[in-house]
Amino acid sequence: MNPPRIALVTGANQGLGRALVEGLAARMGGEDLVLLTGRSEPRVMQAAREAGRLPGTRARVRGRVLDVTDTDSITELAGELRVRYGGVDVVISNAVARLLPDESQAARADEFIDVSNTATHAALRFFGPVLRPGGRLLVVASSLGTLGRLDPRLRHLFDGATLDQVEYAVESWRTAVHHNTAQEAGWPRWLNVPSKVAQVAAVRAVAAVRREHDLATGTLIAAVCPGMVDTATSRPWFSDYSQARSPSEAARTILDLVFTEHVDPALYGELIRFGKALDWHGGTPPVEQDGMLTP
Repeated sequence: MNPPRIALVTGANQGLGRALVEGLAARMGGEDLVLLTGRSEPRVMQAAREAGRLPGTRARVRGRVLDVTDTDSITELAGELRVRYGGVDVVISNAVARLLPDESQAARADEFIDVSNTATHAALRFFGPVLRPGGRLLVVASSLGTLGRLDPRLRHLFDGATLDQVEYAVESWRTAVHHNTAQEAGWPRWLNVPSKVAQVAAVRAVAAVRREHDLATGTLIAAVCPGMVDTATSRPWFSDYSQARSPSEAARTILDLVFTEHVDPALYGELIRFGKALDWHGGTPPVEQDGMLTP
């Protein structure tokens, strides 16, 4: 008899994260467990109760308070998963700090980078080693995460970088933002562009080390682009939302990767959108128009 499968989603109180939890709970079995995580205990527990009562829910849904900016908390949870369950089968790193176009980028830099990048690095470092054979570790990024979105002067910082080098580049960028020298060095004004590139670079760094073993065991590590999703976090950034999908629709594409039987080597370690890998070196810097981004 196979042991129960364990899944974990960060940033899962609402929006895409909540939809991912609900989709996992519907597709997994009755003995399986989905951990819905977030920073606010009341919101986490309420969301878990609601998700667990939805029609069609099969797996158990449990709320777990997790501050992804606290590396010690991620380390502790990874250790708990190893001891209590022998590891984890699905990790979806989805947490993001909400940012508005008219907010001071410098004032929000630390929170945004900590949630989007420092947390991604920690998830890869500490959940990766407890990922069971055949597991899935997915980082939710976006199409802004390809190398071509950056100024050519900056691309060498992330191309072929190790995880340590990605972390160093992110901290150098953070320092430049605070010293008001980021734009002259070529960094985009908007935090979310280099943040997404760094997320994908971190995934690629870890995947490069693990690739042979993971492919032999049917394990997938990748970044995923859900497309334009109609959420409170993303809506302020784009003027045209005619092609936006609901969180449930966007989650379905990601969950198809989770539950696919065989791992396509062409997708391993890549940024995946709608089942296809995006060109890491592709893309162009996004254009600002009327205070919003045009990809």
